[in-house]
Amino acid sequence: MGHHTFDASRADKLEDAARRYRFLSAEELLGALALDPTDAVVDLGSGTGFYTDDVAPHAGQVYAVDVQEAMHDYYRQKGVPDKVELVTGGVDDLPFETGSLDAAFATMTYHEFASAAALAEVARVLDDAATLVVADWAASGSGDVGPPVAERYTADDAADALRDSGFDVETRAVRPETFVVVATPG
Repeated sequence: MGHHTFDASRADKLEDAARRYRFLSAEELLGALALDPTDAVVDLGSGTGFYTDDVAPHAGQVYAVDVQEAMHDYYRQKGVPDKVELVTGGVDDLPFETGSLDAAFATMTYHEFASAAALAEVARVLDDAATLVVADWAASGSGDVGPPVAERYTADDAADALRDSGFDVETRAVRPETFVVVATPG
């Protein structure tokens, strides 16, 4: 299941606001994160920075992590806000100090990195009072948009994996194509 990366040659599709916000609005993401203006936040699988741009005005620092340098190149051409630092690498090997981040989010990328090693690494870098928001394509979806259904997870699968990695699941919501899980370090 999962563990592929989005084709960077199709990055323009990730900038379609009407399509992206149909599945997760900026307001929903920001509400779930409940950021303080001084918070250090990491976007796990930032891609073109679509949601990173929504979060940056509400945080002190945002780290845009993506495994593909081509996605960072696209983001640079688009324009990276001053509060955003681009970090090329995988979620299973984050270059941050233990407990140094106040929040993390993954928007439609959980299926690309979902593993015990990646979740343990996210737990390591988050402060005890941090929030993690995972929004992704639901296995119960049609597959008409997003990755094939076979590469998706259910909200229950994601919540169970988070619990197994030491997180407390605060809320979860399931929609026709997507789910959102909000968790805190346990």
